[in-house]
Formats: sequence, C-alpha cells, structure tokens
Amino acid sequence: MSTNPFDFDADNSPAPPSGGDDWGADLLSQGVEFADNPEPRCPCVLLLDTSKSMAGPRIQALNDGLVAFHDELLKDPLASQRVEVAIVTFGGKQPEVIQDFVTVDQFAPPLLQAAGKTLMGGGIHLGLDLLESRKAQYKAHGVAYYRPWVFMLTDGQPQGEPPDLIETASQRIRADEQGKRVAFFAVGVEGANMDKLAQVSARKPVKLKGLRFVDMFVWLSRSTQTVANSNPGDQVALPPVNWGTL
Repeated sequence: MSTNPFDFDADNSPAPPSGGDDWGADLLSQGVEFADNPEPRCPCVLLLDTSKSMAGPRIQALNDGLVAFHDELLKDPLASQRVEVAIVTFGGKQPEVIQDFVTVDQFAPPLLQAAGKTLMGGGIHLGLDLLESRKAQYKAHGVAYYRPWVFMLTDGQPQGEPPDLIETASQRIRADEQGKRVAFFAVGVEGANMDKLAQVSARKPVKLKGLRFVDMFVWLSRSTQTVANSNPGDQVALPPVNWGTL
C-alpha cells in the first residue's frame, strides 16, 4: 500500500445479483428506489465523533462542513445520483445512525450536538454493519457499486467501552481494506491521539489543520465526484490534501 493515505483504487467492479429470499415490502420499496435511479452507487459513510470534547467551535465547524459537503455534491448532476451518504456518530450514550444511506438530493445535513464519551470502536462496527447491509441491498437488485468509503473524524481516542471493541474494529478495517471491500480514511482534529488512530486505521491518519472542516468536506465532495464520474477499472487520482498534514 502507498504511504499516501489518499491514494485510491476505485475498484469499480459491479456487484453481481444475489438470489436471496423474498424480503417482502421492504424489498419492494428498495426495488422501486433502484428502478427510479439505476445508476451505480458510490456509498460513503461519515463516521463522526460527537463526544463532549467536540463542543463549541469544533461541532459548529463540523456542521458547517456537512453543509458544504452537501452543496458541493449537488453541483454535479451525475454524482448527486451515484454518491450515497450515511452518517454514524459516536458520542452521547451510544453510537447512532443519524442518517441512513440516501443519494445527495435527499440528504439534509443534520445539526449535530456534542455530548458523552468517544465510543469509537462501537461507532466503527455500526458504520461497517450499515455498509454491509446496504451492499446486500445493491446485490439483491443487481445494482453496481464502487468501492465504499468510510471517512472517520475524531478529536480524541476510544473511551467508555471495552478495549477489545476497538481492537476488533481495527481488525475489521484491515481485513476489509485488504479485500478491497472498503477504503477507510481517518482524520484527527487537534487533540486526537494520532498514534492510536494509526493503530486503528490501515492507512496513515491525517491531522486536520485547525478547524478547516469546510475545506476537508469540500475535498471529500470533489473526491467522491471524481470516483462517481469514473469508469469501471479506472485508476482514480484524488485532489491534493491541503487541509491536513501527515
């Protein structure tokens, strides 16, 4: 693997159809969704730290960044049909799915609040589980998809959960990266334990410069646009990272 954490192989292999059971009304509603928009999907999970230490200017900058992410993606008609966004937060009493997968035209940036501890391991597991469920839906309907992204942002280190939870989460990340089932990116805000993040992620984490959340999310938007506009088998060159340092 390259030492640049943002080198990216899109791995644009279409997902084969799956002959699963009849899932009833839920499957029917999904079928309508994919019939209305049969474009291949580029799923992206935003895994966001909303613990107490993110309160104040940080959570405000994070919320501003989500709005910028939404607005930038909407400028690209094809990406707005192909990129699907989900948000999982880890803070408060437990990790939570704030937004299930939707295309950008249906995505309404939430107003996040900071509280609780940094439940990172549980958040990672929840995000990866959500992604696996969505991939199963793609396969059931013969919908092609690009290599999924998980983009994690934190200003701390795992807290308030059993130590083995973050260890098993890290093992899942590394196995999924090795199998090209996911591209996992970790970003540390000022105060984050970058050494711990390096143990968790298969890619070297990036440290955010100050509170440049908007710049980071604009970069993320343009990167997912690049992937969504690529062809199967393409090598994808992502924009340079000017909002963070290795």
